[in-house]
Amino acid sequence: MFRFYTKFLSIFILFIFSFCSNSFSQSINGIDIKGNQRIPDSTILMFSTVSELDDINTNSINDILKKLYETNYFKNVSVSLESDRLIILVEENPIVENIDFDGIKSNTLKQNVLKNVKLKSRSSFNQFLLDKDKKIIALALKNFGYYQATIDVFVENLTDNKVNVRFDINIGDKAKIKKITFLGNKIFKDSKLKNVIVSEEYKFWKFISGKKYLNENMVNLDIRLLNNFYRNKGFYNVEINSSFAKLLSPNEFELIYNINANKIVYFGNLELDLPVDYDRDNFSPLIDTFNKIIGEKYSIRLVEKILNKIDEISINEQFQSIKASVEENINGDKINLIFKIEETDKFYVNKINIFGNNVTSENVIRNQFLIDEGDPYNDILLNKSINNLKQLNFFRSVKYDVLDELNSNKIVNIYVEEKPTGEIAAGAGFGTSGGTIFFNIKENNYLGKGILVSSNLELSGDSIKGKISSTDNNYKNTNKSVSFSVEADEIDRLTNFGYKSNKTGFSVSTNFEYLDDLRLGLGTSLFYEKITTDSSASSKQKKQEGDYWDNFLNVNLNYDKRNQKFRTTQGYISNYSLNLPFISTNYSLTSGYNYKKYAELFENNISTFSFSLKGTSSLTDKNVKLSERLFVPSKKLRGFEQGKVGPKDGDDFIGGNYISTMNLTTTLPQILSNLQTVDILLFLDAANIWGVDYNSSIDKSNEIRSSVGIGVDWFTPIGPLNFSFAQDLSSHKNDVKESFRFNLGTTF
Repeated sequence: MFRFYTKFLSIFILFIFSFCSNSFSQSINGIDIKGNQRIPDSTILMFSTVSELDDINTNSINDILKKLYETNYFKNVSVSLESDRLIILVEENPIVENIDFDGIKSNTLKQNVLKNVKLKSRSSFNQFLLDKDKKIIALALKNFGYYQATIDVFVENLTDNKVNVRFDINIGDKAKIKKITFLGNKIFKDSKLKNVIVSEEYKFWKFISGKKYLNENMVNLDIRLLNNFYRNKGFYNVEINSSFAKLLSPNEFELIYNINANKIVYFGNLELDLPVDYDRDNFSPLIDTFNKIIGEKYSIRLVEKILNKIDEISINEQFQSIKASVEENINGDKINLIFKIEETDKFYVNKINIFGNNVTSENVIRNQFLIDEGDPYNDILLNKSINNLKQLNFFRSVKYDVLDELNSNKIVNIYVEEKPTGEIAAGAGFGTSGGTIFFNIKENNYLGKGILVSSNLELSGDSIKGKISSTDNNYKNTNKSVSFSVEADEIDRLTNFGYKSNKTGFSVSTNFEYLDDLRLGLGTSLFYEKITTDSSASSKQKKQEGDYWDNFLNVNLNYDKRNQKFRTTQGYISNYSLNLPFISTNYSLTSGYNYKKYAELFENNISTFSFSLKGTSSLTDKNVKLSERLFVPSKKLRGFEQGKVGPKDGDDFIGGNYISTMNLTTTLPQILSNLQTVDILLFLDAANIWGVDYNSSIDKSNEIRSSVGIGVDWFTPIGPLNFSFAQDLSSHKNDVKESFRFNLGTTF
């Protein structure tokens, strides 16, 4: 402490002296450096930026002191003049020989807590850095819920001006969130607001969740989420005045949020301000949107929807340089908005630089860009390009900056941080219809070329399936994907379906964007299959025993208008597939159509309607193979056992040539609003299966099966659990019903 005051006083005196003696200046003929043991004179001169024959005054002496102290190499520094020589006297900081952190047993926690520590072994010891590290560790532990942690620091002096540093850390118990309280909230139920925020009250069954522990970062996120929630409900002027934690016991807190919602604000006048030479007809969808929301409660979501619509129109109409902004004016309980669209100066992209891709090929990254070097600069297209990069899932982070050049061009710098892209997984699923074990090895970015390579093995009670596949999503920089796979299946269905199949083959395919949102897939596949039947099989089934070779042409059309691929809330997806036999033993043609529509009827609700139709038929006088007959998937027709619906030949369910399904589903998450990992859903399923080419007498073409029920999707700590209760509405006497179904799986 005495040394600190001495150092501070010397600097302060020199600082005051500089104002009193600005005219002081003296030339020096030499520099003497004293006191240094490890650090060479040349290094000290380099840091001090002083040289012989320089003119020295009070300001330059202060500058030397400052620069040498900033290196953190020195405990004390003094600078003086003796005759015409400059004397720099230093006292070096010790060197950290070893640094130990005791008290944190978990390696994962230790890595996260200590990753920002500044003091390192073999570095210069500095008391300031030591004190800073103590604060860094304490803050990091708080972010993991350890609010009662204590940290003691011990410094052991060694010979040769070295020290050992030891942090003794007692993390204590995690600070549990015993209770969450919302003060001032008189509009929404507390259970509703608890579903909005990230933090959770401590419950014994949430033993794997980290959200039940007090975390300052999560609390700050909670405030932002609450603010957005209220503003989306019309409370434009909501105030989250404060949040604080009240200590209830040594490791239990009450988390309190003070909320002042103020009055609801409604959309008033909405105007569109365009450049004079722009055709308003191009923006007519915006006017339609304006007319729909006037008088409705203010919502950030609706404002963002309008801005996204402006971006979409700009791209479709090829406006290259426009900027949209929103002017808000509150008048009573009305908020008037002016969406101002301005044409900005046209700039061009001179250069796109990519940094941080140590593994990923630059071509893989550039292929995701909607603008290229030499194109007009466009903020919208650049942001979409960045989103494309993020969706590759190759990078931990993707950042960018845009630099202006003197000639009005732009330089775009892209910074990526790569992450491991390999996956190894094993898992098991158990349900009322049996169990499944699977193994998977996958590399999403093989050789840094964006190639997906995977290997899968699946074992169940009646089958074993293996597959190796590879997909290049940008084959030879053509924006086309090329896939190759080899697979082998053994399916033993002798007990319930009367046959056994051994199948081996491969497939090759390509996929590319044919039109906007429409992708076309073309491929070919070749399979060898051996079919055997049991002794109880009918004569028609026994005729299908033997060896089969099948070469198919595969065609796929996919039209995707969903707003997002994961957790879709709006839009639809439509798909048509065709497997056309080219060279075949049996010449069976299979085609199918699938449609699924998504709608968010109200907040936190996702309703879906899906329809599918699939058929298979022989192009010759032969019957469709047993293994190619169609069965209704259990997820498409709940309330009935898997495969045990439709035509039956003796004791065996034989499937049919045609199936159709229809499903209506709506989620009801508000039923258990405190459990964010649970979705409750209501469903209506309907299906029909018909067409048996070798015996029309067992065809059940007019028998529509249907059911209603309730389902639960629960993401448990050990894996996803889903179960459903279903009641059939219509069925056939041969069908095997199943009111309850569950499945549980996990990966590790």
